[in-house]
Order: sequence, then C-alpha cells, then structure tokens
Amino acid sequence: MTISIDQAIIHEITQDSQGKLRCRLRPQPLLNSQAAEHMLEELHQIYTSKAGKGFGYFGVHGEDGEANSAFSDALTKYRDNELGFVEFSGQSSKLLQDELSKYDFSQGGFLLMACYTSITSDYLFVALLNAKSSMTVLDDMELTENNHLDLSNIQLAARIDLTELQAEPDSKKYISFIRGRAGRKVADFFLDFMGCVEGVNTKSQNKSLMNAVEDFVSGNELTKEESQQVREKVYDYCTERSDEGNDIDLKQLTEELSETGMDSFYDFANGGEYELDDAFPADKATLRQLKKFSGAGGGVSLSFDGNHLGDRVIYDPISNTIMIKGVPANLKDQLDRRLKGE
Repeated sequence: MTISIDQAIIHEITQDSQGKLRCRLRPQPLLNSQAAEHMLEELHQIYTSKAGKGFGYFGVHGEDGEANSAFSDALTKYRDNELGFVEFSGQSSKLLQDELSKYDFSQGGFLLMACYTSITSDYLFVALLNAKSSMTVLDDMELTENNHLDLSNIQLAARIDLTELQAEPDSKKYISFIRGRAGRKVADFFLDFMGCVEGVNTKSQNKSLMNAVEDFVSGNELTKEESQQVREKVYDYCTERSDEGNDIDLKQLTEELSETGMDSFYDFANGGEYELDDAFPADKATLRQLKKFSGAGGGVSLSFDGNHLGDRVIYDPISNTIMIKGVPANLKDQLDRRLKGE
C-alpha cells in the first residue's frame, strides 16, 4: 500500500420521483477496511496519473465576488476537532446537493470523501462517483446484472493537500482537480460547492518553462546532441516529479542540469520574462514537446522525435515543406500498395 487511510465514507445523492435531489447519509465511516483500502489505492493511482489537472485554492468565487466558504469553514472545524468526520462529510453532501439542485443535468451519484496520507502529505479526497452496470456469471452459469462504482472513468474529483494548506495557507495550488472535457463547464459546479477557484495556470507555467529551456540551450552555443540532452534531462525530471505527484522545483531542476554543466538555468529562468514560479505542477502534454514534434490539420497528422529534426526530417520554412528520409516501414508498405494499385 502506498497510502494510509485515516477516515473514509460514502454518501448518496439521489433523485426522487418528483425530480428533487435528496441526500442519503451514511451514519458512520466505512467499516470494511480492506475493501476501502483497495478502492482508495486504485483511486489514488488513477487520480495521480490523470493528465491536465487544474490547481486552485479556497477563495473569492462567483460573479458577485462573494466567498463561498461553507465547505472550507466546515473543513476547518473538522481539522480543529469541532466537527467529527461523519458530520463534516454530511454537511458537505448537503452543500453538494444544494449546488446540484441549480442544474438540470445531474441525477446525483455517490459522494466519496476520504482522508489519507501518502508519503509525507495528508490529503482530503473528494469525488462524485457514478455506478455502472455489468454482467456476472454465477456458480450455476446463470447470468446476473450487478452495479459497481465506475472508478476508472472518474471525472468529478478534487484532492486537497492538507499539509500544504497548513504550512502555506496563502498558496494558490493546494487543491487539485480534474478538468472537465474541452469546451464543457459541467464540472464547474463541483468546484463551486467547495468554493475553489483556479490559482495556477499549469499549462502556461509549463509552456514558459519549455520556452526558457529552448532559449537557454540556444544561448549557450551547444551542439545539437548537447541541446537534446538538456531537453531530455528536463523532460525526465519533470515527468518523474509528475508521476510522484510532486511539483517541478526550479532549483532542484537546476541541480539536475548541473550534471550536464548547465548550472545557471535558475538565474536564467528568473532573469527573463518567463514569469515562472519557483515550484509548479507538471503538465506532461505540454512538456512532451521537448522530445517530440507533432501536429495535425487538413487531413494530415505528423509526429516525430525531436532528435530527428535536421537529420531524418528536414524542414524548409521558406517553401513550407518537410522532407522525411527513411519512411517508416509500415507507412512505406501502404504507400507502395496504393501506388501499385493505381
């Protein structure tokens, strides 16, 4: 086990025959410790590996500028032992029910709340889970339909780093959350019920880091191999931090780069117009551009490793063309068959 569970509970928000949402509250924490451990271990791994998470904090929320502090106030009372975990989770369920009642797209779900420790940090995990039906074969080879929690397709979840919240109450990133699908704001209600607002633009920070790395290698008159080595060193460090659930630390990254003789990166990144924080979450999709080039449009998609640029892949910006030397075997076979057929 990579986590140690303190408390966990599940409440249900259901829709009655009149279409109104109701809370069905569990009166005590989950008792089946083994099942709870397996479920939360799986959710912890799924959540940590989710790409493109957003980061925020408890703050001013909504168009009226009012602070929605009911959830954070209840959390503070729980941490100060003024509220028990069951009472805190019950209040949270009713807050979520009230928020959901403002919309006509939700039929509720199972609200999971869990306090657990991973490595050196204490977390509060909050997720609205849906049930999914599946078929099971019984001992007599008869089929039966069962409902189970759909853990692999989790879309509404947030995790509060309680250790960071206590140590750095002014931090803008102690809450992480799964972003909704592109162009959709259905998940916004989940942040509204907690009073969470976005504090760190992860993609922007990672894009600035990538720009700083590119400017850094170009300004140090490195060879192509040395430049690519720096890019890969940055990428490997950042992805490792992401996999561990930790932030990118610029000073620590500079120490990693010092092994390649690049020990001035921190000063370079702070001296430019990159507006980088000393620490920020990693975004793998953005950082992948350090190792790969990719793009799509007009019915054409292309992707190749960065070290092939100028070697197997020749780009001419004047004629807006790319020449590829050594066409991949499977693509060559398809092209040869098409030419032969024509």
